Amino acid sequence: MQCLFSAFDMNLSRFSRSILPIGKWSSEKARFLSTSAVNQQKVKTAVLMLNMGGPQNTQQVHDYLLGIMTDRDMIQLPVQSKLGPWIAQRRTEEVQKKYQEIGGGSPILKWTNRQGELMCSQLDKVSPETAPHRHYVAFRYVTPTTAEAVAQIEADRPERVVVFSQYPQYSCATSGSSFNALFDHFRKRTAPAGISWSVIDRWPTHPLLAKTFAERIREELAKFPPERQRDVILMFSAHSLPLKAVNRGDSYPSEVGATVQAVMQELNHCNPHVLVWQSKVGPLPWLEPFTDAALKAYSRQGKKNFILIPIAFVNEHIETLHELDIEYCHELAQELKIERVGRAAAPNDHPIFIDALTDIVAQHLKKGPKITPKFLSRCPHCVNSRCSESKNWYKTLCA
Repeated sequence: MQCLFSAFDMNLSRFSRSILPIGKWSSEKARFLSTSAVNQQKVKTAVLMLNMGGPQNTQQVHDYLLGIMTDRDMIQLPVQSKLGPWIAQRRTEEVQKKYQEIGGGSPILKWTNRQGELMCSQLDKVSPETAPHRHYVAFRYVTPTTAEAVAQIEADRPERVVVFSQYPQYSCATSGSSFNALFDHFRKRTAPAGISWSVIDRWPTHPLLAKTFAERIREELAKFPPERQRDVILMFSAHSLPLKAVNRGDSYPSEVGATVQAVMQELNHCNPHVLVWQSKVGPLPWLEPFTDAALKAYSRQGKKNFILIPIAFVNEHIETLHELDIEYCHELAQELKIERVGRAAAPNDHPIFIDALTDIVAQHLKKGPKITPKFLSRCPHCVNSRCSESKNWYKTLCA
């Protein structure tokens, strides 16, 4: 067991740095809780935006880590009920320091609220027959939780709820965990009657998503000297996944790859590019090449100019603001004497990205389907009975 703990110690330091940047929780919570009071119109369409979330301050770090380390959808550990809390407690102080380095808390709630407000404002214009629209945020391990979001939806009594995953590429560990949280919530109670439910589970190749990333890359590429721009290697970085999950049939790697190809097509394949993986945790084999290892290997080849692109993230958070910006673009770049490493901004509130979110929901409301066959299918080697139960429940919910 001591060897196991040592192995986790070696790998969890990187993981700890990948969950941490800004945001005033009190103001965001007030806005979340007072939505109904601000808008007296009855909500017709609710858009429930699912994401992992992040600590809004350092006091929330322990509970956030505990949530991750005890969620078997997210990570599987031996004797998880004991080892998970032990790891969370052991890492809390270090992770709190990382959050302090990027402003004290995560900006995910700020960006998700901003995205939701802009999206719903546009939806009211392009889809007046389903207006008014209102967004609700459901995070996994911090407030606003799934239970809080659902309680607000039930209070507002909309005619329809669209459950909209904010992970463009689907993984059982991320998207699946959020969808299962909603399933778990209603496992203990009956879903409210008179509301039509539907699901948007993934959108990796939406053309406006590709265009958004392409614009972010062009913005960063323009900062390089003109004579260097053609030589810049575009490094698309996504959160890695255990090979055990990949071999089970998780579609995440192929969907991330599809996004990369859509972006490169939008860029007319202007530069060399590579897909790399970050934020490994634990001793088991994960998808490679890792982002930092790839930077080191390219440096040995004599390459000196790079742009890191967070291709699987739609807003800034610890994995962009600390792991990519501080650890790689600053610390590692200095160590390797790299000429320049830029980092493309996450989509955030880019106008094209807001158009993407709007179009995804508008087309879903207009044409459906209410739920896709892919979402209802399981990985070929899935042995998780809860997964089967969850998908059967969604099939009934969205019938």
